[in-house]
Amino acid sequence: MAETKLPKIALGAWAWGNDGTFGSGIDPAELKPIFDAAMDAGLNLWDTAYAYGMGTSEKVLAGFLENLPRDSYLVSDKLTPQCVDTSEPDPVAAMHGMQLELMGLDRFDVYWVHNTSEAPKWTRALAEFFEGRDDAPVIGVSNHNLAEIKEADAILREHGLKLGAVQNHLSLINRSSIDSGILEWCRENDAVFFSYMVLEQGALSGKYDTAHPMPEGSARAQAYNPVLDKLEVLNAKLAEVAEAHGVGPAQVPVAWAIAKGTLPIVGVTKERHVSDAAAAASVELVDDEVAELEELADSLGINAIRFWEKVMD
Repeated sequence: MAETKLPKIALGAWAWGNDGTFGSGIDPAELKPIFDAAMDAGLNLWDTAYAYGMGTSEKVLAGFLENLPRDSYLVSDKLTPQCVDTSEPDPVAAMHGMQLELMGLDRFDVYWVHNTSEAPKWTRALAEFFEGRDDAPVIGVSNHNLAEIKEADAILREHGLKLGAVQNHLSLINRSSIDSGILEWCRENDAVFFSYMVLEQGALSGKYDTAHPMPEGSARAQAYNPVLDKLEVLNAKLAEVAEAHGVGPAQVPVAWAIAKGTLPIVGVTKERHVSDAAAAASVELVDDEVAELEELADSLGINAIRFWEKVMD
């Protein structure tokens, strides 16, 4: 990872999978201008997974990457244990090969063990698969706590590899990866921490409030609509900080994540999401602003742990 020039922000294609998490379906034709705007802005690190619509997100992204020089973009993809075909003689090779073929690629730049379901088993299988290979990607783990991260790194080191990245939910209202020492471990071990859901799927963007709730029927509406009154308070403070920096409210949580030393993944479904992300990369929050935001977030007592997650300890 140290040899690869990374942008300050990764762009997430989770919503591109149209799996119901974000509400109504998204037409791939509407996403092409968004992709082009991102590449023009130098945001060329794309995060996807087979689990995002069972290949849908990967296929949409692949269509945009086709015919571009391979060194002009970076792709972060995932081995999701629940999606692996265990009837295959080598399930990791089969999953990895299927994903590469789906995307028309010869390699991934970052490859993750997506969650902790039998994670040591899959980390070991991944380590055996990539051991000694010149085309080995940066290997990361997602949704792991500190003990699980250390275990994964130890397994990889047995095979001449190391854990190069950690991807966890991190936002102003979910800082358990900081409190548990995970960020500190990443700094000490030269691993990049990718923070996902820094905007809490739009809840910290300033777009939604009690008068304008999230679209009913979506998973995020179930999670955030019941606490929109509390989120309004935090979003008001975000707007205040944003005004001081001449940006929009949605850029402040992203700038906060960068200030904490992480690489945020920002989901993009509209061109303004790209321009917001690009602008956020240039915002430098002062220590007092960071402290005030965190203190207010703590006072609201919002539980942002989602159904697939756990509190990091």
